[in-house]
Amino acid sequence: MSFIWSLIIGGVIGWLASLIMNRNIPGGAIGNIIAGFVGGWLGSIILGNWGPVIGSFYFVPALIGAIVLVMIVSMVMSMMRRSRS
Repeated sequence: MSFIWSLIIGGVIGWLASLIMNRNIPGGAIGNIIAGFVGGWLGSIILGNWGPVIGSFYFVPALIGAIVLVMIVSMVMSMMRRSRS
């Protein structure tokens, strides 16, 4: 049950990051979950472990990490689109 809870919270974190950045994450719900998990990992490396813990994620660093990830992914995707045209 805790794994399912982590998937839900990871998806919410990725979804919130895409809303804040006003960018879509490729892959829809699965992309949101991946962005939430990778964002949680990236945020804990950059900012450490602090803030409220929700579903085994430190929410604030995970959200900031997911925002950084969404920004990087959107920059890479736009560069790829420019190189095709």
